[in-house]
Amino acid sequence: MEETSEVCIICGETGKNGITIISGFICEDCETEMVRTDVQDEKYPFFIHRLKAIWIQKNA
Repeated sequence: MEETSEVCIICGETGKNGITIISGFICEDCETEMVRTDVQDEKYPFFIHRLKAIWIQKNA
């Protein structure tokens, strides 16, 4: 994992560890929560919505 001090696109917190997808940073805690979230979970659509922001920025 890459050391950064970027703002997470999911929680809005500044994180040191995480991943960058195109231009969006996801902290390690949110990444872990996302991969453990079931499709039927009520938080799943929230994650999808936040991830769409990456694609919108890329295509803007």
